[in-house]
Amino acid sequence: MTVHTFLKNILTLFFFAILHPLVAQQFEANQFKNLKIRNVGPANMSGRITAIDVVQSNPKVIYLGAASGGVWKSENGGSAWKSIFDDNPTINIGAVAVQQNNPSVVWVGTGEGNPRNSMNLGLGLFKSLDAGNTWFRVGLEQSKAIHRILIDPLNPNTVYVGVMGDPFTPDEHRGVFKTIDGGSTWTKILFTNNHSGVGDMVMDPFNPNKIFAAMYEHHRTPYSFTSGGPGSGLYLTYDGGKNWKKLGVENGLPKGELGRIGIAIARSNTNRVYAKVEATKNSLYRSDDGGLHWEMINDNPRFTNNRPFYFQDIAVDPVDQNRLYNIYQPLSVSEDGGKSFDPEPMIPADETKGIHADFHAFWIDPNDPTFFIIGGDGGIGITHDKGKSWYFPESIPVGQFYHINVDNDMPYNVYGGLQDNGNWSGPGYVWKRGGIRTLYWQYLVGGDGFYISPDASNSRFGYGTSQNGDLYRYDKLTGYYQSISPPAPDLKTRLRFNWNAGFAQDLNDEATAYYGSQFLHKTTDKGASWQIISPDLTTNNPAHQKQDYGGLTIDASGAEIYNSILSISPSKLDKQVIWVGTDDGNVQLTSDGGKSWLNLTANIKGLPRESWIAQIRASRYNKEEAWIVVNNYRKGDFSPYIYRTKDFGKSWTRIVDNTKVKGYAHTVLQDPVEPNLVFAGTENGLWISMDEGKNWAQLKNGFSSVSTTDLTIQERESALIIGTFGRSIWILDDLISLRKIARNGAANDFSVFPVNEVVQVKGIFINPPGNIWTGFHTTFEGENRPFGQVMIPFFVKYVKTEKESQQISGKVYNSAGEAIQNISMDNIDSGLNYITWKLDENKARLPGAYINEESKGIPVLPGEYKVVLTYLGRKDSTIVKVIPDPRFDYSNEIEVAHYTALKKLDDLSQKLGAVLTRINNSTETVDQIINQLKSNHSDKTESLTKASLAIKEKLKVLMDKARGTRPTKQVGAWSSFEVTPQSKLSDAQQALRARLYKPSAQDLERIEVAEKLINEFVEDAASFFSNDWETFRNQIDEGKISWFKKE
Repeated sequence: MTVHTFLKNILTLFFFAILHPLVAQQFEANQFKNLKIRNVGPANMSGRITAIDVVQSNPKVIYLGAASGGVWKSENGGSAWKSIFDDNPTINIGAVAVQQNNPSVVWVGTGEGNPRNSMNLGLGLFKSLDAGNTWFRVGLEQSKAIHRILIDPLNPNTVYVGVMGDPFTPDEHRGVFKTIDGGSTWTKILFTNNHSGVGDMVMDPFNPNKIFAAMYEHHRTPYSFTSGGPGSGLYLTYDGGKNWKKLGVENGLPKGELGRIGIAIARSNTNRVYAKVEATKNSLYRSDDGGLHWEMINDNPRFTNNRPFYFQDIAVDPVDQNRLYNIYQPLSVSEDGGKSFDPEPMIPADETKGIHADFHAFWIDPNDPTFFIIGGDGGIGITHDKGKSWYFPESIPVGQFYHINVDNDMPYNVYGGLQDNGNWSGPGYVWKRGGIRTLYWQYLVGGDGFYISPDASNSRFGYGTSQNGDLYRYDKLTGYYQSISPPAPDLKTRLRFNWNAGFAQDLNDEATAYYGSQFLHKTTDKGASWQIISPDLTTNNPAHQKQDYGGLTIDASGAEIYNSILSISPSKLDKQVIWVGTDDGNVQLTSDGGKSWLNLTANIKGLPRESWIAQIRASRYNKEEAWIVVNNYRKGDFSPYIYRTKDFGKSWTRIVDNTKVKGYAHTVLQDPVEPNLVFAGTENGLWISMDEGKNWAQLKNGFSSVSTTDLTIQERESALIIGTFGRSIWILDDLISLRKIARNGAANDFSVFPVNEVVQVKGIFINPPGNIWTGFHTTFEGENRPFGQVMIPFFVKYVKTEKESQQISGKVYNSAGEAIQNISMDNIDSGLNYITWKLDENKARLPGAYINEESKGIPVLPGEYKVVLTYLGRKDSTIVKVIPDPRFDYSNEIEVAHYTALKKLDDLSQKLGAVLTRINNSTETVDQIINQLKSNHSDKTESLTKASLAIKEKLKVLMDKARGTRPTKQVGAWSSFEVTPQSKLSDAQQALRARLYKPSAQDLERIEVAEKLINEFVEDAASFFSNDWETFRNQIDEGKISWFKKE
């Protein structure tokens, strides 16, 4: 190579580097601490509660564990709640226990102990020494699901932990564990086999060495579930677990293999013990000698055979050994020791009565049998009258969303399908006072909710899916919905719809939608008719399609259908391109609208065999490109798998692994505007990449490590909508700033970023629905997005000193280049910051006017405004486009006329204010002179004092003429009915605060009256200052008295 060629290549690389920066932008969390992610709820359906404990010495202090929503605490008996576990690496909760002799000590076991198909696993045992303010992990990291925690009341350093374990992965990390040193070390004291964990565990309330443990053998695979086996059994220890006795047929328990067992000891007579046993015939057993001998007392399947793997808890009244609570789908009560139960349950499994059924947790006050708390799939219920009436707190937002969506209304609405709580919609923000209340949310489609998809052109209508392949068209206005599920093609074909069956609307034609069984179904008339456009796209493995799932007890709820389509993604760029993923590892593609299909699975290197293709995203940039999300935790593989292809699936690149994110993957989303910006949701939180997936960071900012299941973008408003399986729905409002940094990086030391169009919202007293009062934290309010203002983002690369953080200032310019408003803020941080402009221009204010955070100037007209910010001598700017309120017909003529009237009033206010300010200043000057005269004794003191008092009285009379006479006595409430320049100015301003029509003749007349009175007053004031005041000045000057305050 010649020297000339070498130099030419170096120059080429140099200029390429300038044009295309090679250093990837990475997300640095400390630079984005002002980036807000807000929780919008909902909370009115709450979510699945798995554990409850209460401080017995102060039962107003209640702790709840949510299956995938963290630990919540109330200190006032349950009317207000706060989340206290959010900073931990998982918020999947299975057990909560309070140390009763020192309630500052709280134990939490992570990982749900009910082995359903969508259970959430944990990361060990945690402990707090300060009533939940801080937490630390104390072991059992491999346990995956902790179901019970028992604390020895006599020696609280002795704790027993019942580990259910991972139902998908046989291992030794299960059974009963014991610590005698407060959690520093652990010993496994009961273990049967690698499939068996603790289904229940109870301690004798007066003998902590006596413990019953119900071992439960169960096993899930991606395609089956078995409940029961040789590892199950009821075990009893009298010496704190040193020795255990397995109770069996000789003790009166059923012969053969057992399944899950629920246990309860009567506090009023600890010899009375109940056991709800899953066996060949599920039954309720009772012992009256402390558990040595048992008798079957009830085998009525209505009360003993209700999905025992999921509902098997019982509890006894603390003062009545015969009053037994049966805690399953309903809540039933026995008054005769379990022989019979109430024919009408205390809480029926009826969504129209009482509170949500499907119960998993129960606490009863040992000192007050009228007070108990129940928890289930729809939050908690609290009763203080033995179940006659219940209080349901609508303030715990732990909804478990499988999928979410968004419409294009303004304000837009978010949508989602919830575990056992149907499909809902609610506002992403509101133009009303207060937050996003539960009354804003609307129930659209029943059952377990999954996909919910509004029509693009009219959000009143849309699609909603539920279990068993149910698909509906809904009408938000009337509440009417109708089934549109596709039929089987013939009598011999059984359609296999997954519990969470794949669904997608066509992105270019809202009348077209796709639904997945083993086939891909297509409608072009919104569900009135369907056609099958694929062969069976699954592996169609007969071993995965058995009908006897459940082991001892068949469980066929609709969640046990496999070899089915999970994910569908039609391309927006080419309507012929559709990607499909299945629950048995197939990734399929058609490029001709379904005429032919290509199985791409073999091309994906490292793809686990028969894994779940949980999501597919067709690219918005390249029709040959797609992203897929795969999870394989059902086979004990907790690694995150996200792949990307750019060539129609011929080759794939793995985007994430255990070194880049934590938790198996649920969802991925590439920003449709900036390709470098990518988001991912995993079982342990939300993750962000700013270099197209090369590097990742967890995005927290108040967002916990919650199971993050779905993402979508409201494109008009550049907002990321985040669906979680445990903490409802969240919104990140500012994608524009992230796009800017992902595209260009933070190249400058100081930069102002673009903003979305912003609405000049009309209204002066906008009340929410229902009661306008919230009760101070007793009603949940999702965090609203501020309205009537714009938050302008700016980026400061480094704030080096406290002085540099003190202030940034700005000016707002209209289209004519006139400065109309000044803005500023203090306490600048390194990185992303926001400064607020209230979409107003400067407004004159009279002296003494009340000003608060909501006060604003004259609302600006729709149009473009330039905002110039200055920081440490550096300037940068952005354009803010203000648009009219879309709820009203816009007329520029009306808006200009209204604005002109407001400007006229502002001129009058400025004119009056200037005179009032002069009067105030002059009065202060006179007061200073009077004080000076008190210490200045001369022959002129008396006459000057008299003159000063006289001029002060004239100033008061002049001020009263402007404002009205003020009372001299103390005032409780007071109104003046005097006609004054200020009162008439206020009348005109009040009348014109809001108008949907041009100012009327009466409006203009009000302005004219105010103007006349103000002009007359200004003339009177001018006369006073030219004559009376000037004479007084001369007197003071002659007396050689200093003027302390200059005018």
